[in-house]
Parts: sequence; C-alpha cells; structure tokens
Amino acid sequence: MRTDESIKEDILEELSWQPNIDETEIGVIVKNGVVTLSGIVDNYTKKRNAEKAVRHVSGVKAVAEGIVVKYGVDNKFTDTEIAKAVVDALKRNSSVPEEKVEAKVENGWVYLTGNVEWEYQRIAAKTAVEDLLGVHGVTNEITLKPIAKPVDIKNKIKQAFERMADIDAKNIYVDVEGHTVKLHGRVNSILEKDEARKTAYSAPGVYDVKNELEII
Repeated sequence: MRTDESIKEDILEELSWQPNIDETEIGVIVKNGVVTLSGIVDNYTKKRNAEKAVRHVSGVKAVAEGIVVKYGVDNKFTDTEIAKAVVDALKRNSSVPEEKVEAKVENGWVYLTGNVEWEYQRIAAKTAVEDLLGVHGVTNEITLKPIAKPVDIKNKIKQAFERMADIDAKNIYVDVEGHTVKLHGRVNSILEKDEARKTAYSAPGVYDVKNELEII
C-alpha cells in the first residue's frame, strides 16, 4: 500500500511534467488514496487535463475535482454565443447523430440531453463541446437506447475484457440484471477501473454500469 504522502509527491511531479498544465494553479490533497483537486484555471481544458494526469498516478483510488474555471476579461462569452458554438460543434462531429442531442447553456455550463444508441455517441457529444472557448463545464445527461435487445450481455463483456491487454479479466466479475451491469472484484489502478466501466458500457443492451471494483 502506498502512503498518501508518496502519492501526492507523484501527483505533483505528474502535473509539472504535463506541458499544458501549470501545477502552481492546482491544489492537491490526498487522504486514504482519494485525491481532492482545487484551484482556479483559465479554461476547461486545463481542468480536464489535470484530472486525467492525476488518474495516471499509481495508488489513486478516486478523484474529487473542485477546480474552478474563470476566463479572463478578453475571453468572456455570453451563453448565447456558447450555445451557438455548441450546436455547430455537435453538427460537425460525425459520431453524434443528428437531432438526437440537445444542449442548454447556463452561466457557461453546458447541459447535454437526448437519447442515442451507443455509448461512444454519448461520449463523442461531450468531447465535441468541452474544449470550446467560454465553456466552464459539461453535464452529460444523454441516455442510451440500444437498437438491439440485450443478448448474452455477460458473456460479451467477459470476452471483451479477455481481449484487452490492460485489463486483468480473471479478477473482474460481471453480474447482469435486466439492462444493468454490476462489476465487482479487484483491479490494479483507477485507469483499469475506468477502462472496465467503458468496456461494459460498450456492450449492446447495456443502459447502466455499477462499477464496484476495488483498487488494490
């Protein structure tokens, strides 16, 4: 088991290593492997990249992200301007089905709603708008409605785990109830836990994934 102090040291090193992050803007607290980030950055991309960098550090079990985005005077945008940019970005992204996703902007925060058939489409919608200028954050409330009924979801997920080099399939157990998948067992990192969740969501017929995997 790694100590909180050693985890924090590695996080600070990882943040300083990233060329697109100013580590002096980010505050880091570690308690029992749970990392709390704080600070103020001038765009949403920095906020997102800081969280990604932390997830690469060994021993991190969870991330509580409290970084605030504050744009400078020269980069202030109205909600109307941001909403137009969001609509244009969604139209440009070929992975986002037309007329299936709606967006609302309040105080620079983008709320996505709608109904799509695949998890990759849901992720693509968020990815398309989160780096736009003026965006303070994105809440992705898009729901999934697969075109096919679930067929042997459990076996498909297990087979997908076995194909992946960065997932230790033998320590992950899959339970399925209706359209909900429950993952339990042990993994080696928060990244492996995230990958397991993403993989389970990719199976046809899956509406929800309860990720109860423990990080050792």
